[in-house]
Amino acid sequence: MSEIEIKQMQDEINDGLLLARKQLIEKTKKENGELLVERDGEIVRVKAEELK
Repeated sequence: MSEIEIKQMQDEINDGLLLARKQLIEKTKKENGELLVERDGEIVRVKAEELK
């Protein structure tokens, strides 16, 4: 696998992760739910509506 192919694969993986994150936040917003996130080394609950 060439360097270019590796870079393209990494870009596709990153795009997929961003899409999954967006879908998770949108679904949780619809359910008026909370997500657990890491902030300053601590795990905290955050209302999905507070996230981008």
